[in-house]
Amino acid sequence: MSTRPPSRPNRICRRTVLRGVGASLGLPWLESMPVWGTEPVVDDSPQIPLRFGVQFMACGVNADHWWAKGAGEEMELGKSLQPLAPLKSKLNFISGLFNESAVGVGIHPGQTGNILSGAALQKGAELRGGISIDQVLANSIGQATVQPSLVLGCEQPTTGYHETNFSMAYSSHISWQNATSPVPMEVYPALAFDSLLDNRGSRRNQSVLDRVKEHAESLSRRVSAGDKVKIEEYLSSVREVEKRIERVRARQDKAADRAKAGNVSKRMSRPDSGLPEDIREHMKLMCDIIALAFQTDKTRVATLLMCRDISGLFYPFLDVRSAHHSASHKDLTDDFERVTRYYVSQYAYLASRLDQMKEGEQSVLDHSCLLFINNMWSGSKHDSTKIPLLQLGGLGDTVQTGRVMDYTDRPDDQRKLCSYYLTLAQRMGLSLDAFGDATRPLAGV
Repeated sequence: MSTRPPSRPNRICRRTVLRGVGASLGLPWLESMPVWGTEPVVDDSPQIPLRFGVQFMACGVNADHWWAKGAGEEMELGKSLQPLAPLKSKLNFISGLFNESAVGVGIHPGQTGNILSGAALQKGAELRGGISIDQVLANSIGQATVQPSLVLGCEQPTTGYHETNFSMAYSSHISWQNATSPVPMEVYPALAFDSLLDNRGSRRNQSVLDRVKEHAESLSRRVSAGDKVKIEEYLSSVREVEKRIERVRARQDKAADRAKAGNVSKRMSRPDSGLPEDIREHMKLMCDIIALAFQTDKTRVATLLMCRDISGLFYPFLDVRSAHHSASHKDLTDDFERVTRYYVSQYAYLASRLDQMKEGEQSVLDHSCLLFINNMWSGSKHDSTKIPLLQLGGLGDTVQTGRVMDYTDRPDDQRKLCSYYLTLAQRMGLSLDAFGDATRPLAGV
């Protein structure tokens, strides 16, 4: 007698993607898919992945309005944190942690290049630091996804050396694949989008959804009613990102045509191809790309450098006349408070997107740890003795949220930023005994 289990012709493999000509589109978590784990399937219990994301802002915050007190839904937030009000129960406000290797080494590059590694940085022509926590995670959990990690930025890296004799590469990168090499950062939304959706060839300017339409319709007939709605919502969000990418491309083509017609090329350098002129659009696109990457399990690790250290970004929409770095030297002004709040709003935007994506009984945000981090407390004083840090998402119920956690009065060996990273890595299943300058987890997490 055969012991082979009965066939299940309608079973959907977790590796199912929507395919078309020169494109493939990952799928969100579906109840019709048995597991996200390694095949062959043993049982039908959903194994939802955990994700780790970082959004970075440089040059400090407005300290007068960077505070929180209370807990859960009753938590009170300072003015700069107001965009997070709808997410208070999923927020941890963490103060007092510091990165020892970034203290007492001079301003800017030495305070930035190790924000995710805790490694001591070397001055001079040779780069030397350490692997960042996102890449430690990518080397482990990244093996289960198509892209081990997604490293994005909204501002081009800069070159040369700072007056402190640290390379400006340290100011331009937060993600490092090893002690001497930063991870290449994608700053063009169109290219990040193409990479995410495996969008290739001469048809890359055509709609990905149009090319996978037939496969999508076939799949919708095989899944549950709830999953059908989820697929439709997901495809709508992809279409929205597509439309915005198309507008960026169209504006770039139009600008190129104007430059050619007016012979502008003889009078000025050609602008960087494909970068949105409005930083608001740029950041929002990058946040949406991370959201899609997490939703489809294309990657489980992502970093977004919203602005680099010594940033030259301008914010006319905030009625701030100075560039980011200059504005940070007056960090307690209303101008820099508006800048701080704007960056927190980008963090809230991505978190809200993830929270709207349902996975089982919870959301993608609930199964993630999304950090907001800055390289210093005060831009005017270049003070990195404590760093602004926010956490959203409970990492699959392994981290309690809705808390204000203050380590300011703890001894230095009990408030290490790398101890926090070590804790998160262990909660994500990594067998690490140490990371950076930390040899034990952070108490109270």
